[in-house]
Amino acid sequence: MKKNENKEVEFLNYIYKGADMGVIGIDNVIVKVQNEKLENLLKTEREEYENIKKEAENILKKYGRQTEEVGTMAKMSTKMMSEMEMLKDNSDQTIAKMMMEGSNKGVIEITEKINGYDVEDAEIVVLANKLKSTIENNIDDLKKFL
Repeated sequence: MKKNENKEVEFLNYIYKGADMGVIGIDNVIVKVQNEKLENLLKTEREEYENIKKEAENILKKYGRQTEEVGTMAKMSTKMMSEMEMLKDNSDQTIAKMMMEGSNKGVIEITEKINGYDVEDAEIVVLANKLKSTIENNIDDLKKFL
């Protein structure tokens, strides 16, 4: 086992969970979306997150490891927060704003991880940066729905 292997596995699981939170967030709101363009955008974003999850899972397999799922409490908390916001206002504008707020948090967190991890496997860093740019692009795409 390499010296940094545990760090690399931890980082990969973080990437996996970050992309999974994107999927969970979209799944929590997409049924309320009324605008077809916003719905299609969210479907595309969901697909991007699923692809990143698959890439993280494949790299983890190279290390002989499996993915760690997002915790039940985090899933429930996200779902409850989405539902509470949409009870007040379930407009497409509110949904876009909620998705952007979650994405902004995701950009901050993945940037901190990228800056804080000293991993030797360049493939992991490339994937982390892919997640970061995906989230940043999604934020830009959502702005037109505000």
